[in-house]
Amino acid sequence: MIEVIQGDITRLSVDAIVNAANELMLGGGGVDGAIHRAAGTELLDACRQVPEVRPGVRCPTGTCRITPAFDLPSRFVIHTVGPIWHGGGRGEAELLASCYRNSLCLAASHGFASLAFPAISCGIYGYPNDQAAEIATRTIRSVLSPQMSLQRIVLVAFEAPMVVVLQRAVSSQPDAPS
Repeated sequence: MIEVIQGDITRLSVDAIVNAANELMLGGGGVDGAIHRAAGTELLDACRQVPEVRPGVRCPTGTCRITPAFDLPSRFVIHTVGPIWHGGGRGEAELLASCYRNSLCLAASHGFASLAFPAISCGIYGYPNDQAAEIATRTIRSVLSPQMSLQRIVLVAFEAPMVVVLQRAVSSQPDAPS
């Protein structure tokens, strides 16, 4: 089941929260910075331990990595890097869908029952909110299955306008058959 809430993802008590990270995984602005501040300095240390796959890149766009959550109420943080919006002609939709798909599969492989997502690539990365919400909802529903451990998926928006966009996307798409 997909749930939409307005709030602060750093305060959720779920198995894992998803961080809209950058490829370096060393914190930044927006939700990434908020998660790093709330988790404490140990999160930055853990991210530095993730090996670079090429110079300056620990987590390529569309992929994900997992770390403990340290001072957060969640147990783990799944870091994923969404695409920067360039008008839609550079594979942004597939990369964004990959963020959700890979995060869900990683969470399921760890046996997690609950997972919370921010609005990946919205905000400073400039992805149009309505398109991002539709991709998120469609991807989550296509990946979830009754055989998975995941029972609760939370889409978290800090501001009310994004809550409305997410709720509209969730209600416009039928639930997958169980």
